[in-house]
Amino acid sequence: MEPALYLIPVELGDTPLERVLPVANGEVVREIRHFIVEEVRSARRFLRRVSRDINIDELTFYPMGKHSSAADFAAYLRPLEQGEAMGVISEAGCPAVADPGADIVAIAQRRGLKVVPLVGPSSIIMSLMASGLNGQSFAFNGYLPIDSAERAKRLHVLETRAQQEHQTQLFIETPFRNHKLIETLCQVLRPQTRLCVAAGITTEAEYIRTLTISEWRKASIPDLAKTPAIFLIGS
Repeated sequence: MEPALYLIPVELGDTPLERVLPVANGEVVREIRHFIVEEVRSARRFLRRVSRDINIDELTFYPMGKHSSAADFAAYLRPLEQGEAMGVISEAGCPAVADPGADIVAIAQRRGLKVVPLVGPSSIIMSLMASGLNGQSFAFNGYLPIDSAERAKRLHVLETRAQQEHQTQLFIETPFRNHKLIETLCQVLRPQTRLCVAAGITTEAEYIRTLTISEWRKASIPDLAKTPAIFLIGS
């Protein structure tokens, strides 16, 4: 197997692996012995789902949690520099996209190490695909400010950008705040602005709907308090 930093996608929710990940991913994963992971316990569970033949106790895990430093990340790549393949596993979706894995990839690129992204689900891309909003120009903005005044100000900036530049604006929220965010969007944005709410992508609870703000104010919304969601606004 070629020495490289393999970026290994995982499911976005409680979905069978065969529905969202290619068989080829499992073939790659079974050959790797060193994994840089966002959370060791969930990474171990994911690897067991990939194959029961994987001996978890023979693997080495390097956590990239909030207590890890840039120096830690740099040290993690030593096996790759010595000719061994390594994998990066995040909590959900694709590593290095809105994810701390990006810091690992940046170090690998600076050192001239090979990076190989594997195919898998991305809530950012999949929500954009299903939204009906502009897929030619878009921006992911992460989390919005928590302070209500700052949040409203930020939303006005994003709405203006969507209107003037015809650029779809994407952002996320902690699940238990999803409904509060939708309420805020309905209060702050213009009636004609289009909003897509995409939640539980690829799961049985998947909910993707695009309406104008005036239509959202009258819409019946399912309970999304425990469901990861992504929000998109467009002209």
